[in-house]
Amino acid sequence: MRAIVIDQYGDKDVLNEREVEQPEIGDNQILLSNRATSINPIDWKVRAGYLKDMLPFDFPIILGWDAAGVVARKGKNVEGFEIGDRVFARPDTTNRGTYAEYVAVDDHLLAPIPESMSFEEAAAIPLAGLTAWQCLVDFSDIKEGDKVLIHAGSGGVGNFAIQIAKSFGAHVASTASGKNEEFVKSLGADQFINYKEEDFSEVLEDFDIVLDTMGGEVQSSSYKVLKKGGKLVSIAEPPKEDEAKEYGVEAGFLWLEPKGEQLKQLADLYEKGELKPVIGETFTFSEQGLKDAHALSETHHAKGKIVIKISED
Repeated sequence: MRAIVIDQYGDKDVLNEREVEQPEIGDNQILLSNRATSINPIDWKVRAGYLKDMLPFDFPIILGWDAAGVVARKGKNVEGFEIGDRVFARPDTTNRGTYAEYVAVDDHLLAPIPESMSFEEAAAIPLAGLTAWQCLVDFSDIKEGDKVLIHAGSGGVGNFAIQIAKSFGAHVASTASGKNEEFVKSLGADQFINYKEEDFSEVLEDFDIVLDTMGGEVQSSSYKVLKKGGKLVSIAEPPKEDEAKEYGVEAGFLWLEPKGEQLKQLADLYEKGELKPVIGETFTFSEQGLKDAHALSETHHAKGKIVIKISED
């Protein structure tokens, strides 16, 4: 099969296209004929070597942790999925990722793709959508009427978080640059803060939840908008315990745990019209396509998700 691999850490030029063996599957796995994948910041952070202590993979590494396609083979213990089924997943974090024509996926990480959803839309959801869900639902226990601040609402995780929060009946404020104001409001945000012109910590108060996608000074200032007993959840860096204690809030760092049943809940929201993957740009499945996609992701200014189309439907 064709795959895009890296044999060393470095810039986008270490991405190489080559023929590799199709993965073997276990008794509780399926072989996914991959139709689309997407780009997440973890992809180029692993590629650059920033996460080599946390994820000590052996080379060669196939990056990518979003998959959408068709069941090509199934292990003998797999139930609930048949050959030919359209499925999507956030596979386990291994060195055999989704920049490939075939991917081995554990059956408990799979969810059916709704009939009305394209492979590209399905590929845009898993990592970013599950991250947003687990931040808001699992960690923050979001409920109707909560006031929620989502930083960088136009980004991959942010745009899903706005939609998920609104599906729970929350009041949502979001930061972004001025050019993304209409986009962020179209996702359902009730309050927009142009971070280049306004200090969100001076405009907002008495919030129940903050989803921090930035870290640093943004994270530290976020405590000021929370009410006592509020929750700050970060995907950028672990919060400082002393800061959380000082403001009387619960703070934590979330590292995604792939779950097929939660993907199914996101698919249900899609079918209800309450969640729509926003695809910013689509690239071809080629060495150059992946290099261009990584370059765009590394600007931190991509709107919505960057998708890689691997083959035709």
